[in-house]
Amino acid sequence: PELGRLLDSEWTLLPVVEELFAPNAIKDDELRMMFSCCHPHVSEEAQVALVLNILCGFSVSEIASGFVSSHSAIEKRITRAKKVLAASKKLFDVMATDDFIGRLSVVHRALYLLFNEGYHGASGETAVRSELCREAMRLTAMLLEHPLGRTPATFALAALMALHAARLPARVDASGNLSSLFEQDRARWDQELVAEGLKLMELSATGSELSEYHVEAAIASIHARALRTEDTDWGTIVSLYDTLMKIRPSPIIALNRAIAIGQSEGPERGLEEISSICDADHLTSYPFYSAALGEFEFRRGMYDAARKHFRAALALARSPMERRFLDQRLRACERGDMR
Repeated sequence: PELGRLLDSEWTLLPVVEELFAPNAIKDDELRMMFSCCHPHVSEEAQVALVLNILCGFSVSEIASGFVSSHSAIEKRITRAKKVLAASKKLFDVMATDDFIGRLSVVHRALYLLFNEGYHGASGETAVRSELCREAMRLTAMLLEHPLGRTPATFALAALMALHAARLPARVDASGNLSSLFEQDRARWDQELVAEGLKLMELSATGSELSEYHVEAAIASIHARALRTEDTDWGTIVSLYDTLMKIRPSPIIALNRAIAIGQSEGPERGLEEISSICDADHLTSYPFYSAALGEFEFRRGMYDAARKHFRAALALARSPMERRFLDQRLRACERGDMR
């Protein structure tokens, strides 16, 4: 409707089109669309799903995987949210200070999930989608250009993305196979992005705000600084996961914490922590839950148990890359090694 009023005559058509497609106008409209999706009459999860679906082009299946939810539940949320959005008469005003700040956390969450889908993709084609990571980084950088968007949490989110993106060149080996953090050739990590991420972390350290993105960026920085896997300060990582569980508890964060404890204190402790995760039933469709159990069982020499867990993970694999990765783990069980 807004465009219709502007384009009401041929006389105004050319200048209006030129204005609408100017670089700054396009950036502003992308921001307006992101914030418009974060309508106060829509639940937070539905707001994030709407941003990912409308602005970022995610399929319902990809969003469901990101939320560790069912396809039908996400589809219903998006349908209801679109009806609310359709009833709005105009896009969000990005200069409305109170509304901007009130909706900013949901925009952060959507950008975080967008990057995460690229890094740990649920796509049926590939487990790594670097174009989605780049898009999330671009939108976050755009948010930092807006005076109201330059918050410590936005800087921390940008830092987290840069530090994870630095590892993308080593996420897939020369044969096209997925490489775990423990197997990656760290010489292939992008040191310019590491430096950028550390600089953004410094910029995030203002005021008293401590967001989940600050903590996750701190964890990523410990990995980035370790020259070898064995140099990783797992004790500090476990402590940071303890903090993260207080800020935003979730089964996946609990799983990552359990893996860190297993790295720090041994596979038996890792298995104990995994078995104590609350709401672990939410992880039954997540392949790396079973894979983590398989890894720890393997490390303590329980090859039959490890094989069972890796087979369960393989049945849930979301891409050919993940299937090859887990198939390699199964073959390692037969050999009794993890090469």
